[in-house]
Amino acid sequence: QLQLVESGGGLVQPGGSLRLSCVASGFFLDAYYMAWFRQAPGKEREAVSCISTVGNRKNYADSVKGRFTISRGNAKNTVYLQMNSLKPEDTAVYLCSADDRYWGQGTQVTVSS
Repeated sequence: QLQLVESGGGLVQPGGSLRLSCVASGFFLDAYYMAWFRQAPGKEREAVSCISTVGNRKNYADSVKGRFTISRGNAKNTVYLQMNSLKPEDTAVYLCSADDRYWGQGTQVTVSS
């Protein structure tokens, strides 16, 4: 069964950090373009960051540029999203996607004091 499972979300104060992980089972992530999206209540899903198969090309939404870093751990079949200097507006469910074909269920990130 092909599956993506996100983890690492939680409650953090403004200015804090979290590291999200997206682990694949049933297929190998190194063959796929990977992306992180987020969806806040009442808002459309937003692309946050993406990374090429070998990790040499990365893109970020303007809203997270300089604060978030996407990376791949292909040996661990995992993609990461390091999130620093978190802001309340980063609060959302974060989902990972493989080629926009496979999706995880998401992990909740809440930034609040």
